[in-house]
Amino acid sequence: MSTVIEQAVEARLVAAAPRMASIPATLRYDVHDPFAVRMAFPAAATLEGVDVCWTFARELLTSGLTESVGSGDVRVRPYGYDRTVLEFHAVEGTAVVHVRTDDLRQFLTGTTKLVPSGDEGLHVDVDRDLAELLRDAC
Repeated sequence: MSTVIEQAVEARLVAAAPRMASIPATLRYDVHDPFAVRMAFPAAATLEGVDVCWTFARELLTSGLTESVGSGDVRVRPYGYDRTVLEFHAVEGTAVVHVRTDDLRQFLTGTTKLVPSGDEGLHVDVDRDLAELLRDAC
């Protein structure tokens, strides 16, 4: 059984320069980091011309399908009956993208099959994570 889910989605970029109608993005979930999801954007869609990956809580994405959530770098809220808005805030500016809610639900269903909500702590290897943090400390 795979421990990673990746799903391509189409994101409609609302605020950006250069302006692009839609861009490919990839959602990623890894059992070894069970609380987080990642959303990656290709270099062509970014101001810096480099690939960009945002990491945020799976629960933020889940809750954002039905209510406005987030107060930091990533904010999520429903938009109409079939879209979800994701806002990414950085020093360089803010990117606002719309993604089909059904695509996000499909992705989240897959993540829940791997790690049910509430069971994330069962998949955290504290010893491995601590060893990784301390590996470069010497």
